[in-house]
Amino acid sequence: MGVPDPLTPPVVFLDRDGVINQAYVRDGVSHPPASVEALEILPGVPEALARLRRAGFRLVVVTNQPDVARGTQTREAVEAIHARLMAALPLDEIRVCYHDDADGCPCRKPKTALLTQGPPADLAASIMVGDRWRDVEAGRRAGCATVFVESGAPESLIHEPDARVASLAEAADWILARPGRQNIDAHR
Repeated sequence: MGVPDPLTPPVVFLDRDGVINQAYVRDGVSHPPASVEALEILPGVPEALARLRRAGFRLVVVTNQPDVARGTQTREAVEAIHARLMAALPLDEIRVCYHDDADGCPCRKPKTALLTQGPPADLAASIMVGDRWRDVEAGRRAGCATVFVESGAPESLIHEPDARVASLAEAADWILARPGRQNIDAHR
């Protein structure tokens, strides 16, 4: 990964299901939308992302989509959902892990490759926002601040996040109020 360029803006890494779009909880388990037609962007998400973008953050979705490896979802359906999200929201990038735990993939959260691959980023100034223990753990391991969104699915966290919020809008409020945020202007 190397040393981040001082002109590279920090990143807000965002989990997808339960943070950006509606996750469907059945029998206590969170499930992603099955198709573009089932995709529902959560209230306040476009505005929250726009605020973060105006503040100088890069916005990168990092998502585990193991249903592809499990054979219950197609890669094409996931990519169609991502195309819709990219068209509707001010996102810079979507990074996906299509593997399941047994595959041992380095990009499957809580491992950090989804956060560390791609253009260099100042991870110490970056934030991981998610609604699962895997998101918080990946952000912590990568050296990012972490925000846990209480999405309604029961979740036991291994480590306490830096903040707990009810929505991406509240996460944006917390991120934008953080001490040292004014240093982002140095990255522009």
